[in-house]
Amino acid sequence: MNRQAFSLAPSSLTDALYQSLRRRIINGEIAAGEKLTEQRIATEYDVARPTAKVCLERLTVLGLLQRSAHKTAVVPELDADEVRDLFFSRGTVESAAVTVLASGGSVPVEATEAQVLIEAAARDGDFERQVDADIAFHTALVSGAGSRRLNRMHELIMGEVHLTMGRFQAHRSTQGSTIAHEHAAILDGIEARDPERARVHLAEHLDHARDRLLARLEADAAEAAG
Repeated sequence: MNRQAFSLAPSSLTDALYQSLRRRIINGEIAAGEKLTEQRIATEYDVARPTAKVCLERLTVLGLLQRSAHKTAVVPELDADEVRDLFFSRGTVESAAVTVLASGGSVPVEATEAQVLIEAAARDGDFERQVDADIAFHTALVSGAGSRRLNRMHELIMGEVHLTMGRFQAHRSTQGSTIAHEHAAILDGIEARDPERARVHLAEHLDHARDRLLARLEADAAEAAG
């Protein structure tokens, strides 16, 4: 069987491998339930197995892969209950972050920069760029709170969030300008030093994202059932 060879940038080999596999998983090129072994990665990318192992471990820690009972890494497939739990956890962490930020009226520069990218991607209809900027926006909010442990918890959650955003492409079911507007409202609440207002806008934004994902899951299940 012929296998496609994937080339890597000449930067850090492990980082380049991680980024390539991450992108393929998120975009659905590597399907949910598909196995990723050290041997497969080493063969496809022409890297040593220890390099492949490190990459698999990194993807697993961030929730982009799961280990089965036999230690085989597989791409996870989240069901509706897992999506609800994911957004419950995400909302808890991000709500704490925006409360801290709004208490001091501190809008992270990185969040503002990500918002500019989101608005540009919305105008251009560039879904992939919008998803990346969306992740950067929420990551910046949590990082801006200044808690190393909160940031670490959020990093673990966002691996699965990014997976669902790319795989189900639920953002496509609403206008990009709507998401940009929701983000702007969160920033306005922070800048106004109004923690309650910032939390409310954040909760509404995350509820809309969760509901889009659940609707897509329901539609996919109905289509599979015929």
